[in-house]
Amino acid sequence: MNKAFLEKLYIRQQACPTCPSPEVVAHWFNELLGTLFPDFSKQQFNSQKEFELHFEKLKLQLDQILSRNPVKTEDDIEEIADKFFEEVPAIYEQMEQDVTAMLEGDPAAKSRTEVIRTYPGFIAISAHRIAHALQGFGVQLIPRIISEYAHSKTGIDIHPGASIGNFFCIDHGTGVVIGETTIIGDHVKVYQGVTLGGLSVDKKDAKVKRHPTIEDNVVLYAGATILGGKTTIGHDSIIGGNVWLTHSVPPFSKVYYQAQMNNSEGETDTIIFKGHSA
Repeated sequence: MNKAFLEKLYIRQQACPTCPSPEVVAHWFNELLGTLFPDFSKQQFNSQKEFELHFEKLKLQLDQILSRNPVKTEDDIEEIADKFFEEVPAIYEQMEQDVTAMLEGDPAAKSRTEVIRTYPGFIAISAHRIAHALQGFGVQLIPRIISEYAHSKTGIDIHPGASIGNFFCIDHGTGVVIGETTIIGDHVKVYQGVTLGGLSVDKKDAKVKRHPTIEDNVVLYAGATILGGKTTIGHDSIIGGNVWLTHSVPPFSKVYYQAQMNNSEGETDTIIFKGHSA
């Protein structure tokens, strides 16, 4: 083996001797999720005091992860951990609302327990709620590790920077992509293969809004692609399967594809827009 190459790797190892591995971060996420929802818990608690100590242990673990994070934050690490756990009740309430949205939005769902234990959408949005809160406190890298862990488990890719409202429903979910600067309102339902992305991948646009805004009570059916930071889907709209949009549509719109027969060229796809004038 080339000695210079080994020396280069060794120097990199020394530069980050205690960096928290993705496995450590994923373990902490799973422990927190199991604490909030016993459906995922691997342990039982014999008293409330024991349960409270477990919560303190999770806070200490987060403190250790943040202290070992190679990308440091400007704020005090211990203060961030405290602030995050103060936010946990609100995060939990959002997760409960997401369960309600999935239960009410999917005729196949029989119970809240089924949604929590078996729906990939629940895992993905729960990971996002936690990752988004950490990112909001200025934590770097760790939120992305959490979101990518959920991505690997569910096939749903939600950037921790995306802002997602209450009662969010992901049905099926495989192949869903939600970009960093996406803004999603309340009571939005998303099916598999939906992409909320950017129009370009130019690095100079890193700090501008590159992804669309989805207002309240919108349904995005399978395979819909909506691109661009200036693109807004108005509230109470329905975007049909496989629709490709790079412009805004007003509230109460219905946008879908319809196959039409052309005698000379055969079948073609035509986009159909129904709604109020912009």
